[in-house]
Amino acid sequence: MEFCSIASGSSGNCIFVGGEEDAILIDAGISGKKVEEGLFKIDRSPRDLKGIMVTHEHSDHIKGLGVLARRYGLPIYATPGTIRAMKEMGSLGKVDDALFQEIHADVPFEIGELLIKPFRISHDAAEPVAYRVEKGEKAVAVCTDLGYYDDYTVEHLKGLSSVLLESNHDINMLQVGSYPYYLKQRILGKRGHLSNENAGRLLCEILHDGLKSIFLGHLSRENNYEELAFETVCAEITMGEVPYKPSDFPIMVAKRDVPTRMVTV
Repeated sequence: MEFCSIASGSSGNCIFVGGEEDAILIDAGISGKKVEEGLFKIDRSPRDLKGIMVTHEHSDHIKGLGVLARRYGLPIYATPGTIRAMKEMGSLGKVDDALFQEIHADVPFEIGELLIKPFRISHDAAEPVAYRVEKGEKAVAVCTDLGYYDDYTVEHLKGLSSVLLESNHDINMLQVGSYPYYLKQRILGKRGHLSNENAGRLLCEILHDGLKSIFLGHLSRENNYEELAFETVCAEITMGEVPYKPSDFPIMVAKRDVPTRMVTV
């Protein structure tokens, strides 16, 4: 199974997951043209895709969704609440209703050789989910846009071969930054985003010998930067009660507009 971030950040998110025969995207929050260009950069084509998994309806997750669905006839998999919210927003343009496929948290489904397991996240959206994707004994997950994590979250992230985890903001940068008070409270709240510190703490809960790669994603443009996210997460691992050091794992920051290297698990 192959795993690659085409784009990840507050300005747009799009993740590729593929097996030998079947491939999907998790979100399409950049323009359709940029998704196509990103796929070509990793030697893939939109025609390789069997569908797009949508985490939630915010624009940085669905910006190119309508274009791609229409152009390539791609099924759109999302929860009923997310589908309803996207249709009410009208930002997708005209999309054939037959392309919308309802999925539900904690109800696994298959797309070819891929077993997809949506699970609930806490975010200020209609009915958001994160995704765990399995093929045989291998598993990857994309878990962003969550204000907090709990035992339920941890359970869905155990035993992974690779993970893309939100490391959205530095708390101090956010608190002293230029955002209005209500927006700061939203981001820091239980339906907001995961800080660098909490990303590191969550990682400590799921580290194991079989975890081959870690991507830190969905970084805020205004309230974070790559080196700070990386160093903070590494510090949490170092201070955590775990039998690992940060150097035991390849930890990479997913770029805003450049694909990461392809990971094969």
